[in-house]
Amino acid sequence: MSNNDVMKKLRVALSLRDDDIIEILKLANFRTTKTELSAIFRADDHPNFQPCKDQLLRNFLNGLVIYKRGPMPKKEKKEEPKD
Repeated sequence: MSNNDVMKKLRVALSLRDDDIIEILKLANFRTTKTELSAIFRADDHPNFQPCKDQLLRNFLNGLVIYKRGPMPKKEKKEEPKD
């Protein structure tokens, strides 16, 4: 299964529109346009088809975690005892 297939299946399963996907990617500090997204969701034999790269899928999944769960809370540093 290609990265394009994973993106297509997640888009349908979560009922996401292009605007939603762009917002999710922004949560992971990754910028893209609707044009770039439409190229990913095209059929393999279409002239404007673009393969979905690992970086885009990784950032989408990281942004999806933030979108569904919220941002990760910051860890507090423990102070080391002084001698």
